[in-house]
Amino acid sequence: MPKQPMNVPQLVAADAARAARVLNEVRDARLAGQRTRVALRPVIEQSWERMLRGGVDPEHGFRAGPLSPDEVMRRREESPLREVLPVLREGLLSVADVAHHIMVVADEEGRVLWREGCGPVLRKADMLGFEPGADWGEAVVGTNGVGTPAVVRRPVQVFAAEHFVRSHAAWTCAGAPITDPRNGRLLGVVDVSGPLETMHPATLAWVDSVAKLAEARLRETHVSSLERLRAVAAPVLARLGGRAAAVDGDGWTAAVTGMPYAQRIALPKSPSAGIRWLPGLGLCSVEPLAGGWLLRSVDDGAESPQRAGARIVLDLTRPRRWSVTVSGGVGSWSQELSPRHAELLYLLAVHRGGRSAAGLAEDMFGDPGRTVTVRAEMSRVRRYLGAFLEHRPYRFCEDAEIEALLPADREDLLPYSTAPAVVRARTPETVP
Repeated sequence: MPKQPMNVPQLVAADAARAARVLNEVRDARLAGQRTRVALRPVIEQSWERMLRGGVDPEHGFRAGPLSPDEVMRRREESPLREVLPVLREGLLSVADVAHHIMVVADEEGRVLWREGCGPVLRKADMLGFEPGADWGEAVVGTNGVGTPAVVRRPVQVFAAEHFVRSHAAWTCAGAPITDPRNGRLLGVVDVSGPLETMHPATLAWVDSVAKLAEARLRETHVSSLERLRAVAAPVLARLGGRAAAVDGDGWTAAVTGMPYAQRIALPKSPSAGIRWLPGLGLCSVEPLAGGWLLRSVDDGAESPQRAGARIVLDLTRPRRWSVTVSGGVGSWSQELSPRHAELLYLLAVHRGGRSAAGLAEDMFGDPGRTVTVRAEMSRVRRYLGAFLEHRPYRFCEDAEIEALLPADREDLLPYSTAPAVVRARTPETVP
């Protein structure tokens, strides 16, 4: 049988010098619109398409001005990643220095906050502008091991000329995102970079495993903070009648009384003391506690808010920062959306008359039989949208005004979604 052509990681593992030559040929052919002898990996192909649409110059790129040292210091002090630096250093630096690599930690915007490792490689990085305060977001410097993992929200290794900008082709980078376990928000990216000949395809798994250790440390820190809040809240809740809960600033529950335990309660985007309507609790008195908030139901006889005149805004304009905001006579609150929930609410905003579980399953998976998955996800959505959603069929309530904010370019609509209805909506001249 004829041998199957090797993919890029196999090429690098077998012969780094040959891999560099092949990747340079592939890059030149791809940018010239010609067929390539080795196919670009999908994650790289998709990144290059974003670069071409965004106007990044593949020959020269663009270097944004670095942050001032004072601003870098301020961001370091405020970044939750500061808490996990010991984990990252212990897991990566000892090997990185010996293997002629450097470790880079960037924030969610792609700004380099920390950079440590092999001295000669650090000096080469200086020449490239890969320094503290520099902007290595994908839209600024092209496909790379910092910016691209932040966009696709998964680990990515970029070999040599897979970098979109030619001046980066002497480097190979492996980066993994680090997310906040409390809310799923991207905190930043940890990256290991170095010359192609010092890199191995297994580097990516190594970096990803250390990133997951960092997330586990953040999770432990969060659990400890909830335990402290529980100790503060216990004597307060013991004196109260009715329904009440103590939650942290992100709505994670430390303790409850007079009501079933819910792991998390959706809070307004910027909580403040006063009377607020909260999903699952109705009208509540929101009072500050050390490390969180005390929520006391003041509307036990009414499970639903006043829906008339309510306005629901579904914001899909910012990749991975999708949200739904509800405003009306009982105040305003927002909820960040997971990719799956953003897809579901987009489909309901498009189909104001509603969709059955089978219809949503067809839209989401191309399989009307996957209703169990749809119902499970819609049950989770109802935890924060509550009475603003109806079912049989699933739909927004008729009393509310619905507005969907979509990207200016339809190709940027939920760009990583593979739901058939969303894919059709991204394609010109089609209607979802």
